[in-house]
Amino acid sequence: MKESIIWIVTAVTTVVPSPISDPTVELLPNFRLPIALVFLALPLFLVQVWLSGAIALFGLFLFIQAATLRLRFTPSDLDIYRGESLIRRFPYQEWQNWRIFWTPVPILFYFKEVNSIHFLPVLFDPKMLQTCLEARCPRIS
Repeated sequence: MKESIIWIVTAVTTVVPSPISDPTVELLPNFRLPIALVFLALPLFLVQVWLSGAIALFGLFLFIQAATLRLRFTPSDLDIYRGESLIRRFPYQEWQNWRIFWTPVPILFYFKEVNSIHFLPVLFDPKMLQTCLEARCPRIS
């Protein structure tokens, strides 16, 4: 009878693994695209003043966006912050696909959710962006 009691105790004993929590990763800003647009506008000023001004203003707008917006990859969502306030949350479970356009000089980040498509200029570290995307939301195609 002593043996059967020992068997019951060992049969009930289970090991529950502790959940591994992925840390939240915040991407560093990257000012290459805004600065390139502003520098592109300078020589264009000699040819087309209005077009040069529009490109320069767009570059300055992107510079401000790069300075103020932050992308945070959490274990379940991509969160976009302006300063410390959350602007938008994109749960990975709703993503269908993503892509970073023009690999030599990444300028545009695209991702498709179940009900919508999003395009974002690459205003953050493109290598870290790709690393976080591959780890948290593997591409389907």
